[in-house]
Amino acid sequence: MASLVVFRQLRDVILTQEVLVEKLRRQITELEKNSVSRVEYEAIMKKLEKEEEEHAKTKSYLAKESEQLEFALGEIEILSTQLEREKQAFDNALSSVKNKVLKESMQKDKLKSKCTEIESHIQKQEDILNSKDNEIKELQHFVSKQKQTLKKQVADFKIQKQQEYYIAKVLGGKTKKSAK
Repeated sequence: MASLVVFRQLRDVILTQEVLVEKLRRQITELEKNSVSRVEYEAIMKKLEKEEEEHAKTKSYLAKESEQLEFALGEIEILSTQLEREKQAFDNALSSVKNKVLKESMQKDKLKSKCTEIESHIQKQEDILNSKDNEIKELQHFVSKQKQTLKKQVADFKIQKQQEYYIAKVLGGKTKKSAK
C-alpha cells in the first residue's frame, strides 16, 4: 500500500510536472512569438544603425539646404525690394516721359496750327502777287500797245509832215514858177 501511495504521489507529481511543462511550453511559444532571434535582432540593429546614419545624413543635408533656402529667400527679399524701387523709378520716369510727350504733342499741334495759318497767309499773299503780276502784265501789254500806237502815230505824223513838206515844197515850187 505504501507503494500505491508512492505511486499515486508520483503520478500526482508527474501530472503536476506535465501541467507545468505544458504551461512552460505555452510560455516559451508565447515568448518565441513575442521575441526575436539573436540573428534577426543583430540584423535589425544593423538596419537601425544604418537608418540612423541615413537619418543623420538627411538631417545634415536638410540643415544645409535650409541654410541655402534661407539665404535664397533673403536674396529674393533683397531683389524684390530692389525690383520694387526700380519699378517705382521706371513708373516715375514713364510718367515724366508721358507728360513731356503730351507737352511736346501740344506744342507740335500749336506749331502745326501756326504753320497752317502761315501757309494760308502765304497762299493769300501768293494769290495777291499773282493777281498783281497779272495786272502788271496787262499794264505792260497795254503800255506796249500804247507804245506801238504812239510809234505808229509818230511814224504817221512824220509821214504826214513829210507829205505836207513835200506838198508844200511841190506847191511852193509851182507857186514860185507861177509867180515868175
